[in-house]
Amino acid sequence: MIDIASDFNGEVLRNRVIAKVKGKQNGSTVLFFAGIHGNENAGITALEKTLPMLESNQLSGTVYGIIGNLKALQKNKRYVDEDLNRIWTKERIGQLERKPTLLDEEKEMQDLLNLIQQILKDCNGPVYFIDFHTTSSKSYPFITINDALINRKFAMQFPVPIVLGIEEYLDGPMLSYINQKGYVAIGFEAGQHQDERSVSHTEAFIYLTLNFTGSIKKRNFPNLVQNYDELNQSSGALHKVFEIVYLHKIGQWDRFKMHVGFESFQVIRKGMDLAIHNDQIVKSPYSGRIFMPLYQSQGSDGFFIIHRIPYFALKLSAFLRKLKIDSLLTFLPGVSWDEKDKMVLKVNLKTAIFQAKPFFHLLGYRVRLQEGDFLIMSNRERVAKKKMYRKEKWY
Repeated sequence: MIDIASDFNGEVLRNRVIAKVKGKQNGSTVLFFAGIHGNENAGITALEKTLPMLESNQLSGTVYGIIGNLKALQKNKRYVDEDLNRIWTKERIGQLERKPTLLDEEKEMQDLLNLIQQILKDCNGPVYFIDFHTTSSKSYPFITINDALINRKFAMQFPVPIVLGIEEYLDGPMLSYINQKGYVAIGFEAGQHQDERSVSHTEAFIYLTLNFTGSIKKRNFPNLVQNYDELNQSSGALHKVFEIVYLHKIGQWDRFKMHVGFESFQVIRKGMDLAIHNDQIVKSPYSGRIFMPLYQSQGSDGFFIIHRIPYFALKLSAFLRKLKIDSLLTFLPGVSWDEKDKMVLKVNLKTAIFQAKPFFHLLGYRVRLQEGDFLIMSNRERVAKKKMYRKEKWY
């Protein structure tokens, strides 16, 4: 049964919810988001094509298709006042009720928050958040996740590259807010904005997600094998796990232009000319692979650089986290808990024995900010709702 948002109040919410499809059997709740950036339409098109094909008697649980930035979509712009995918911080959310006048993206966030909270009230099973995007540069389809084991395990089912650690470089993405609540939350970048294959990649991802969450079964959807093969072939031989090691930031009034021809996952060398920033040549500080180079007028992230994570490091990381080795970190000089709930570490760079980010990354900690000689590092593992997903086949 397709229910076009009859459960929601207000014209804005009715426009925002593409569809709600409720199965006859209990099961997972899957929330698909698209159009968080108003110039990225592939996810919306894919949801409009796939959700009407779902039948209640073939579905377990409930599936939602949700539009992110309605105002920006109307103008075909990434955002109107500010990037909707950079304001989901505790401070900004806390200001919503106090501010007399909200910016357009703050209004959008407030509506989305209300909608998410309303949906979560009715959930009685596992919950999944999937956020669809496209890129301004040519790219293989890929997944971005906050580095929690539940995200890793779920994302590893898809035959596309996985990029960890984006939460260490970006403030306020929606999925980071969701991860702080402990839910599985992954972003899928389907390809370039204008590439018709981005819609097809997103459709394939939708069906695979519904299968991996137990919402649909293979016997009812024989094209699932083709969906898997499509993403597998589109990703080449890059079904690997990568980690962000560098972000080139752009100020609000800066002039930035990437050199022509760079694509995500393209191999680059240290010292290679990449862009012009305020009339200065930008050279790559590392060898590695370039990731999401900026080829549009709006945006504050010029480009990222990523490195592949060896398989043994992923296994070691999972092993150490399961043992909760991080509970012993505060016995090291220069390391202390910054919050009573033991989710945030404070590392004194002057006295800490271990200062290298990779050491803390193994245990699930990512730098949230630097205050003088101190690194403030947060961890997603301690809030992850592992019990919610423990009976899922992929866990």
